[in-house]
Amino acid sequence: MTVVSARKLRLATVWLGGCSGCHMSLLDLDERLMELQTKVDLVYGPLVDAKEFPREVDVTLVEGAVANVDHLELLETIRGHSAILVSLGDCAVTGNVTALRNGGKVSDLLTTIYRAGPGRSPVGPEAVQALPALLPKVLPLHHVVDVDAFIPGCPPDSERIWAALGALLRGEPVALEENQRTFG
Repeated sequence: MTVVSARKLRLATVWLGGCSGCHMSLLDLDERLMELQTKVDLVYGPLVDAKEFPREVDVTLVEGAVANVDHLELLETIRGHSAILVSLGDCAVTGNVTALRNGGKVSDLLTTIYRAGPGRSPVGPEAVQALPALLPKVLPLHHVVDVDAFIPGCPPDSERIWAALGALLRGEPVALEENQRTFG
């Protein structure tokens, strides 16, 4: 899992099925973002205008759970193009809030939300067909691909993210302090 080199590391961030809170915590690094930008090139993410996931990414932080076929396809591409893949936040690590739908049938969920949801105004089938097909169950990342490191938290605080990024930038395994290993 070593990626240390003289060049800037290629860093990607991805947002799957989640709330973007993990990316907000990443931005909470504040002035440390300036230090980070001297060590990495951000090559993909919500703040980058890249349409396709690039090849030869050193470290990818993935927020959110795998909830639909588009997430599944993107995650498989990410794993194939990333030296180190990190589950960022409880949705990526456990499924968390996104997985609350796992108790029911996908067809019932779609009917409730898009045909008889709030306001009870029915929506035509074209609205449902425009969505990526939902998976039968929401999955944490490691149920789909190999994951190299986990950063728990909902969302993980910026100190936890900084500790993990620091280790990765030094080519070390992510070894969070005891109080940073717990969920929540």
